[in-house]
Amino acid sequence: MGITRREFIGGAAAAGIAAKLGAAGVLVSSVASGGAAFAQVTDYAPEVPYYDKLENRMIQCRMCPKECRVGDAERGFCGNKENRGGKYVTLAYGHPCALNNDPIEKKPLFHFLPGTNAISLAEAGCNFDCKFCQNWQISQARPEQVHGYDLMPADVVALAARAGSPTIAYTYGEPTVFYKSMYDTAALGKEKGIRSVMISNGYINPEPMKALCGVLDAVKVDFKAYSEAFYSKQCLGHLKPVLDTLVLLRGRGMWFELVYLMIPTLNDDPDEIKEMAGWIMDNLGPDVPMHFSRFHPQYKLKNLQPTPLKSLERARDICMGAGMNFVYIGNVPGHAAENTYCPNCGGIAIKRYGYVIQQNNVKNGKCGSCGYVLPGVWI
Repeated sequence: MGITRREFIGGAAAAGIAAKLGAAGVLVSSVASGGAAFAQVTDYAPEVPYYDKLENRMIQCRMCPKECRVGDAERGFCGNKENRGGKYVTLAYGHPCALNNDPIEKKPLFHFLPGTNAISLAEAGCNFDCKFCQNWQISQARPEQVHGYDLMPADVVALAARAGSPTIAYTYGEPTVFYKSMYDTAALGKEKGIRSVMISNGYINPEPMKALCGVLDAVKVDFKAYSEAFYSKQCLGHLKPVLDTLVLLRGRGMWFELVYLMIPTLNDDPDEIKEMAGWIMDNLGPDVPMHFSRFHPQYKLKNLQPTPLKSLERARDICMGAGMNFVYIGNVPGHAAENTYCPNCGGIAIKRYGYVIQQNNVKNGKCGSCGYVLPGVWI
């Protein structure tokens, strides 16, 4: 007999949290689970931006394309914001539920400060319910169902500085749903010389995204599929708002990379990949990095097999054939397509094994062999 998500999270709480020491003796943890009292995560519940007040203490959220209408004492789809008498507040501000000091390559961001670490954090909740989610214990939980650390934005920025990590990453769940924490932390980090990156599904309305572009340094978008049917059935979302976000990022000059988790039989059709590559070339250009990542059975999609390597290689070949310059294969450690190759001379600019940089031949943002300017944000 199966157990529910809430039963799993509650049972995991009894086991405690697996903690470890990161760089500079900073206490970080693996994906945290369960245990914190609801009062602990709602002592301070500030008002969120981007919502409309309606009659009878109703509100309508304008943060993401779902635009939930929420009654008094109710929550929207993401579950981490609540209508309190016509005021929409966030429930986990200053209480991230996951905290790690990760290699930036884990995000993955391959053209952003390679070889450095990022203090990575999340608050519970998501505006999608992807059947294949790798972090569903966080994304599909409510703030009161997960352990919360007492870390206000200033604490996170100080943590990054103490760890020697040049970047803070908002990740694991969906940062759009903890927008206020992300924005406040990124803005403060910018003042202190700490960069910020958003690891997102791209399902966010234009105005909030435009504001974020003023405080972020890079965005990684999980591009689920080039298919409205996939988004609506597998994620409970829609494709067009994600495409609109990508075009917005391009127009704002924000550095961003794409990740495509390739799921056998669901989003691996070669014709669909070819259409996607054409759209990327027409709307984003040849230099946006694309990471095709290997699927492993997770959450509600345990009936499928891991992605065949040949499917990933075929997708890469299609995109490279369409003119894309930087196409990677992920979750296959040691594959040659983990490396960054110079589009001009074909030499290895960065050699990788998993999250480890084995060789970095990028000099002042240029290929060390031929001097070609490589797009990205370099040390």
